[in-house]
Amino acid sequence: MNKAYKFRIYPNEEQRAVFARTFGCVRFIYNRMLSDKIRHYEETGQKLNNTPAQYKKEFEWLKEVDSLALANAQMNLQTAFRNFFKQPKTGFPKFKSKKSNRKSYTTNYVNGNIFISDGQIRLPKTGFVKMKQHRPVPPDYKLKSVTVSQAPSGKYYVSILFEYENQVQQQPPTTFLGLDFSMHELYMDSNGYEPCYPGYYRQAEKKLAREQRKLSKMMKGSKNRDRQRIRVARLHEKAANQRKDFLHKQSRQIADAYDCVCVENLDMKAMSQALNFGKSVGDNGWGMFTTFLQYKLADSGKQFIKIDKFFASSQICNVCGYKNSDTKDLSVREWDCPQCGTHHNRDINAAINIRNEGMRSVFA
Repeated sequence: MNKAYKFRIYPNEEQRAVFARTFGCVRFIYNRMLSDKIRHYEETGQKLNNTPAQYKKEFEWLKEVDSLALANAQMNLQTAFRNFFKQPKTGFPKFKSKKSNRKSYTTNYVNGNIFISDGQIRLPKTGFVKMKQHRPVPPDYKLKSVTVSQAPSGKYYVSILFEYENQVQQQPPTTFLGLDFSMHELYMDSNGYEPCYPGYYRQAEKKLAREQRKLSKMMKGSKNRDRQRIRVARLHEKAANQRKDFLHKQSRQIADAYDCVCVENLDMKAMSQALNFGKSVGDNGWGMFTTFLQYKLADSGKQFIKIDKFFASSQICNVCGYKNSDTKDLSVREWDCPQCGTHHNRDINAAINIRNEGMRSVFA
């Protein structure tokens, strides 16, 4: 199995120049190879198998950067084409913009070219870079690759991918929990608990709007505009980090307490567009939360079950099984079952039904 650790790094001025040069070369080789593939196909009707090596004679400055970073750019382009032909909805590969504030490249571990020691990481063509290692790496983990990235705020990070043997024993589930998505509080569980999500983006909205107005009035290309852009990016980054911290803590509490967690397999993108709740859906990060929860449960040998999105969890009475079609109206938050008379809270009832459906799939 694979696992990635993300650490912040603090390159000096010379190392930042190396990173900037590598970012630029990776972007250039990706765009040039994509352009040549398109032109070759239009002229001959056949695909072109080009590699970064054939461009180094014409552009000698490509030899100055890590060759594995260029090779990974080629692999990313091949993956983009493969995804397009398998699933056309993913879209045709796009050219990478020089104006993008998100930059990254990936290099592979070969013959000890990458090394971690004493709060530093050695990278090809860069040397030892100061790193804030907030957690130890188990000694049996084998390093596979490193992705160096620069966030819009200007901070640098390394994402280190390790390979390890999965020795986790699957344990039979005895405790189950159902989670129903909640627009305001992230989720409602089958025990009637909701986590009171603070809404970090909503809290920062006024300050963000003020700083973005300042940015819009500044001259493009000026140093003041660049400084203001970083100020805005850091506000976004702070809200994102707060959200991620909250989701990690919630998912850890659930993964430690329960053997099996059941959730609905929701299409969050479609939901945000159909209901015009894009900002609220994006703020609580349900998709990120379920991803965190899934791998934390897997690491402990526990189960994560997704229930079909067409399962009528809000309409079915969890006591007698009566299906009340009136609850299709989202404004109905509480209802009484016409058959058994049980009074239901919409979200708690849905979470219980999701848990029960997950239990049925486990013991089927």
